[in-house]
Amino acid sequence: MQKRIYYHHTDCGGVIYYANYLKFLEEARTEYFADKGFSIKELADQGIMFVVSRQEIDYKAPGGYGDTLEIKTQVGDITGVRIEFLHEIFNQNKKLLVKAKTILVCVDKQLKPQGIPEEIRSKIS
Repeated sequence: MQKRIYYHHTDCGGVIYYANYLKFLEEARTEYFADKGFSIKELADQGIMFVVSRQEIDYKAPGGYGDTLEIKTQVGDITGVRIEFLHEIFNQNKKLLVKAKTILVCVDKQLKPQGIPEEIRSKIS
């Protein structure tokens, strides 16, 4: 996924504000699901939701205003209720800016853990 960096993504020093990377990762996961044929909204309407249970992020280098980021996303381990997403974010010069790992847990409408449906598991892994 590509992401253009605008002024509102940056801090007073002109670099990407660190918390904005979490938004970029969320967008990348949503696109990952969409590429596999799943709408996060439609899944939620069916009572299949994913919540972040853990987030790890390593900032390797700053990104800045005007950059175009490439966000690479892949699935790591999948258990009964958990999906591990592995992310790398590069700038337009192929410099690694961020490495991240996000753990999602599948929950129902009452936010109680539930097993990941086999159709989802088979298509995203």
